[in-house]
Amino acid sequence: MKVSIFFRGLVNALSLVLKAKFVWMSVGVLLVVALTMLLSSYFGGRQPTTVALDVGLSTVRLLLPLLIVLLVQELLSREFDKRYYLCSLTYPHARSKLLLGRFVAMLLMLLGLLLALVVLQVFLVGLISSFYPQTTPVAMGGAYVTVIAFMGLDFLVLFALATLLAVVASTPSFVLIGTFGFMLVARSYGAIVELLGRDASLVGNAESYRAGLGVLSYLLPDLGALDVRMLALYGKPEFLPSDWPWLILSSLAYATALLALALWALQRKRLA
Repeated sequence: MKVSIFFRGLVNALSLVLKAKFVWMSVGVLLVVALTMLLSSYFGGRQPTTVALDVGLSTVRLLLPLLIVLLVQELLSREFDKRYYLCSLTYPHARSKLLLGRFVAMLLMLLGLLLALVVLQVFLVGLISSFYPQTTPVAMGGAYVTVIAFMGLDFLVLFALATLLAVVASTPSFVLIGTFGFMLVARSYGAIVELLGRDASLVGNAESYRAGLGVLSYLLPDLGALDVRMLALYGKPEFLPSDWPWLILSSLAYATALLALALWALQRKRLA
């Protein structure tokens, strides 16, 4: 009985995702990625395929978090802001079922879009390579799959954070500000710490500055380390971080903790 109620909520959430113009937003993302890859390959010099794939991956890493925020605002933030829960919570299921159903529905849609982006990039890389061959081709096999898997972990953490913010925030705009602020810090602090370790003359009192940034490693996941695109761009396994198992486990644990915290906050949220 509980399983059927969950799947009923999941189907309802999938229909809400489709009504939120997800298809049109996905088409827009696919078009932007295709245009950026094709245009960047034209200015890529002697390595047009490498440049195109690099720019394409950067575009995906920028646009999909924005799509995540828009979906969470539409399906969760508006649920509480417009008090749609007065209708949705009249069904005989717990609040956790409502949140999990919509989380899974949005996650499935995003995975489908990510798969479509993978197919698009593989096609465009083959097309660009046929027109502009280069001596060192990009690695579109297992290395590329690894890059996409690590990128998916990045999106999963951001997705769980946006869900938490949608539950606890009083305004939908805070989901956008909080998610992108978190993303910028989590993706950059690791690279800054590494850069200061190589050249301490970049800032004054570099050691204290580096120690302050190092504290973030205990609070935030290192999303910057999940960007392993060099594996696909140059096909060399040494670009994979030596602590990659820890990166995967810590990212999954962080996303799980954020989702659990969102469920806990929803259970104790006072709904007028």
